[in-house]
Amino acid sequence: MSDRQKTRARPNPRRAFSASYGEILAEGVNRRTVLKGLFGSAAIAAIGHGFSAKPALATDTSSLSFPELQRVRDTADHWPQGYGRQILARWGDALFPDSAAFDIATLDGNAAERQFGYNNDFTQFLSLPQGASTADHGLMVVSHEYATPYLMFPGLTADDYREKLTDAQIRSLMGCLGVSVFEVRKAGRDWQVVLDSKYNRRIHMGTEMDISGPAAGDDRMKTKADPTGTKVFGTISNCNGGITPWGTMLSGEEGAMDVFAGDYKSLPNQELVERQGWDEDENDIYSLSRIDPRFKFEEEPNEWVRFDWVVEIDPFDPDARPVKRTSLGRMTHEGAQVTVAPDGRVVVFMGDDDDFEYLYRFVTRDPWNPNDRAANRNLLDNGTLSVARFSSDGTMTWLPLVAGEVPLTAQAGFASQADVVLNTRAAADLVGATPMDAPEGFVPHHGTGKLYVAMTENEDRLAAGKGEERETVNVANPRGPNPHGHLLELVPPGAPDKPDHAADTFKWDVFVLCGDPAKPEDEAMFNPGTTASGWFTDPDNLAVDPAGRLWVTTDGPPPEGIADSMYVMDTEGAGRALPKLFYIAPVGSECCSPTFTPDGTSVFVSVQHPGELRFADNEDAETITEAGTTWPDFAAGMPPRPSLVVITRDDNGVVGS
Repeated sequence: MSDRQKTRARPNPRRAFSASYGEILAEGVNRRTVLKGLFGSAAIAAIGHGFSAKPALATDTSSLSFPELQRVRDTADHWPQGYGRQILARWGDALFPDSAAFDIATLDGNAAERQFGYNNDFTQFLSLPQGASTADHGLMVVSHEYATPYLMFPGLTADDYREKLTDAQIRSLMGCLGVSVFEVRKAGRDWQVVLDSKYNRRIHMGTEMDISGPAAGDDRMKTKADPTGTKVFGTISNCNGGITPWGTMLSGEEGAMDVFAGDYKSLPNQELVERQGWDEDENDIYSLSRIDPRFKFEEEPNEWVRFDWVVEIDPFDPDARPVKRTSLGRMTHEGAQVTVAPDGRVVVFMGDDDDFEYLYRFVTRDPWNPNDRAANRNLLDNGTLSVARFSSDGTMTWLPLVAGEVPLTAQAGFASQADVVLNTRAAADLVGATPMDAPEGFVPHHGTGKLYVAMTENEDRLAAGKGEERETVNVANPRGPNPHGHLLELVPPGAPDKPDHAADTFKWDVFVLCGDPAKPEDEAMFNPGTTASGWFTDPDNLAVDPAGRLWVTTDGPPPEGIADSMYVMDTEGAGRALPKLFYIAPVGSECCSPTFTPDGTSVFVSVQHPGELRFADNEDAETITEAGTTWPDFAAGMPPRPSLVVITRDDNGVVGS
């Protein structure tokens, strides 16, 4: 989740749950496997009354044998006994032999474009050579979501940084966002960045990109600098993503509206600006328009439309130009997770990370070609975009978003597919999709065929009968308000080893309802064996390790007891939905996007914005000196630096086992 979602004003205060959770469950949730498989009759009896804290079950209920951490909230990070943690890359570290040494006093765009970027989010290990399963040599692909200038540059505060940023600092912000690709090798126990690798690359705000798909060439995509509407410089707010079967990265742009300046009421399509999430208090966050006028509405009225897409980047070809694939729709993309249907068509799952937004899917028209990588170059330009609707009978239907098909007619404003992808949210509204609680991480489980998706939270969700239908509880989002979030389990038809992720109808379960099981008002739902350290709130990124366990990172838990952390649990068997606490990030930071070597012996995880105390007990950090963290380098007078860490077992065994 981007910084803006966690800082925007919420019209509804946190309050006690005012609707009986049992009433919502009676619509269909209670007949599903999360209750039958985990709790049986004892839990059914507890519906509407919360779950009492229970002692841990015997350790043989879970496949996870590592010593679980105890909940703690401090300025350091923590990992299990018998493991080691290494910082592999930090903001400003060299990625090339000629990279400048990190010096915050002289940092500018040229330096930043040759260094590891800021606030790393999506993280992926790709074995080298491509297609191999090597566990000690590969590429790291890491996105850089956003920047926090007042924690980067001395002398700035949260209130005045926009006016005080120098032109060089603004250019450095443009350079430290985007994506980093770099080669890594394991030497003994430690991982190292290979600075002279032919693969190393930085994607940033100055990188030229193509625009493809239905919106390419549309008049609404044309600018003074690009009268064709097919070229754009840069990518913004790169949150999570996915990897295609042919090895390219799909990077989701999330919240690009925040970097634009000016009066949006000067634009011809004001409704679309508002629907995309314009916030008067959260615009022009990097002062980009001061040095680049295309980021001001009055100067370039179409530039803002050229962001908030999915960008395809080829990490194995540093000369390949990135492409914004407009066929996948325009929204605040948390990510784009990829799998393959039995007939070879590629399926992309996407969450629109805002309150009351939707889950999307894109299915390619044609199958991918495993024998000819070049043949897949434009595969994502043709296919069907759809949006999810959940029903109380335990089914979920994918509703096509196709121009010309009722209700997406020309009379409704959808004369072409360009209209659909440029105004995807309105199209989803019209077909009757289910509004969700800030949908974020999506991950397919390639052992069972199921998919897992995280709803981070939605404090604006209302109890039944308390507001507009879009805002009130529904079967897939059953708590109003929902400050803690939940996980859903989606089940496509077909055998576990051959699931049809392109099918029109899935089954679905509530996998976990987050919160503290000891607090009845939370109405949390985990495996009864969950310990006092194992429960969590605000799930964000998800991953499945080579052994088939589900890993969850959190984004903004309540200040009492713990900082953002990483948990792991089984999805089947006696340990189903029984999370264990594996890693705790420094207070004020966020851990993101775990990724594994093919043998499961190393897990990489990003640590974002160390020092931000937005979710801490005291007031927001407003300067570097108030960052309140012992994260490496800070004590030496350096800014707290977002980092990529890797965790391994002391005996080099499988992580978690």
